Amino acid sequence: MTVKPPIGPGKPDMAADLPAPDPAAFAEAHRRLLADESIQFRMEPFTPPDPPDMPEWSGSMGNFIRTIWPVVEILFWAAVAAFVLYILYALYLRFSGSEWPWRKPPAEAPDESWRPEEAPARQLLSEADALAARGLYSEAAHLLLFRSIEDIDQRRPELVRPALTSRDIAALPAIPDRPRGAFARIAAMVERSLFARRPLGADDWRDCRAAYEDFAFADGWRG
Repeated sequence: MTVKPPIGPGKPDMAADLPAPDPAAFAEAHRRLLADESIQFRMEPFTPPDPPDMPEWSGSMGNFIRTIWPVVEILFWAAVAAFVLYILYALYLRFSGSEWPWRKPPAEAPDESWRPEEAPARQLLSEADALAARGLYSEAAHLLLFRSIEDIDQRRPELVRPALTSRDIAALPAIPDRPRGAFARIAAMVERSLFARRPLGADDWRDCRAAYEDFAFADGWRG
């Protein structure tokens, strides 16, 4: 008998001691394994469960969303454009030193503290009307202009200086717009009669008188 040397240092060959396999016994064991119904060898295909029933309104909601989506998209991009314009406008105001329109202080009411008193103003008109009744229209206009300058000088002596002409006084920003324009009309007619040597007529006088009413009375200061 041939003895095989041990495999490895000090290790015998354990496979040499096993009996030879019996093909018939292996086939019988395999048959019995397949016949055992408690063991499943074939995997059944997976079938997913049916989805739950959706409510009826879900279909209508989906159709509604698909219908309005183009409008929603337009509104979205319009909002983006408006936001960009807002940022650009804010930057413009920042670097130009301007204020937001709603932050501007309200316009102050005109200062009427130095408007001619009504009684003296009406007395002056009576005197000027008397000159105009005699056909002295230029003299009547001169009277209104000079007395108007006196009224301004009495209430705002720092405004009227000797070097100022009537046209310069008409440009003073301290006088509200409408009275300043009325004073300018009177001054223009007086200058025309003096320097152009064109005497004023009845129509000129009526315009001059209406201008003085705008200058002297409250309605002209509030209009």
